[in-house]
Amino acid sequence: VIVIPNNQSPEKMHLLRTLGAEVKAVPEKPYKDPENYNHIARRLAEERGWFWANQFDNTANRKAHYRSTGPEIWKQTEGKVSAFVAAVGTGGTLAGVSVYLKEQNPKIQTVCADPYGAAMWSWFTNGNLETNDGDSIAEGIGQGRITKNVEGIKVDRAYRITDQSGLTIVYHLLREEGLFLGLSSGINVAGAVRFAKESPPGQTIVTVLCDSGHKYQSTLFNRDWLASNHLDPDLPLESIFGATADS
Repeated sequence: VIVIPNNQSPEKMHLLRTLGAEVKAVPEKPYKDPENYNHIARRLAEERGWFWANQFDNTANRKAHYRSTGPEIWKQTEGKVSAFVAAVGTGGTLAGVSVYLKEQNPKIQTVCADPYGAAMWSWFTNGNLETNDGDSIAEGIGQGRITKNVEGIKVDRAYRITDQSGLTIVYHLLREEGLFLGLSSGINVAGAVRFAKESPPGQTIVTVLCDSGHKYQSTLFNRDWLASNHLDPDLPLESIFGATADS
């Protein structure tokens, strides 16, 4: 059984059902609300004696990236990585990779790319979870609380990334590189671009392309839907370099 907010893309729900899952789509509620999908999932597991994966607070997530993704990046860059950039959903990727890389070289910069409306930029920049800067269409990232996976990690920089910046990069990568990606990947790359613009030449900056565009055919790749959300897929890449984020 998968409990999921009902604002997630239809393609995600169709895929889960195709794979045999029972999908319970529930109204989107903040984490503090007892009807938040995490709390509904936990209650279902408790009531029926099921295993609850507890995706956001199960630190097996963080440990997996510490034991696999971090070493893979270190090996493939031959230890020359300058920075690692990632958004926060569960936080496992950013946390696990960051902890591993900083153990190898404390000078490696770890960077959070945060969509508007999320609280991680404020947390890593100001030490609080206050946010009143709008909303984002990004799915799977944009956290409003400190998950168990995020607890205690050191992040050197954080950037807020607009949906338009992420979308422009998604379409650029599709047209120029043949990479069919979702918005969280675009936001990650936008964060990497921002870090590169602020850094001297010769940096090795790593991020992750963490989602496929096939889950967003009805949203990111639907021009009517984009227009209804005031987003333009045809803006040139150069147009967003000055607006990839607010620091």
